[in-house]
Amino acid sequence: MTLNAATTPLYDIPLKNIDGEATSLGQYKGKVILLVNVASKCGYTKQYKPLEAVYKKYADKGLVIIGAPSNDFGGQEPGTPQEIVTFCSTTYGVTFPLLEKCGVRANANQSPLYAALSGKEAAFPGEVKWNFTKFLIGRNGKVIARFASGDEPDSKQVIEAIEKALAASK
Repeated sequence: MTLNAATTPLYDIPLKNIDGEATSLGQYKGKVILLVNVASKCGYTKQYKPLEAVYKKYADKGLVIIGAPSNDFGGQEPGTPQEIVTFCSTTYGVTFPLLEKCGVRANANQSPLYAALSGKEAAFPGEVKWNFTKFLIGRNGKVIARFASGDEPDSKQVIEAIEKALAASK
């Protein structure tokens, strides 16, 4: 199957979860998604803690946080899927879903999901510059905000965007 990242709805892009099982964002239709490219050995890795706190606070209101491990920046996610899961759960108590390790940079290894999120046809185009870049996807599957690595998940601007998205009609 040939996939055109510019025109394929985000919900329809085939993905794999951290266990290697087929999945897609389609299972989260009607929810607000905060998608974050994550890494275990990054200066921003400490953001796992506020990501989990935000997830727990808003999950029952319709928010899902999804971590997308990537080794694209400085080799900061060298782990196997099991090592990533163990690190996230034991170090930060992460319970939100994780995807299979994927490429986020615009190169031959880029995931179709990240091509759609950051390509020239995207709502917020531009290459992902580092780990812990965040994309906020509304209940309708459209990207409504993008936050840089340094934007803490529990910062005022991120929380306000999440709350606005959660308040939007389904």
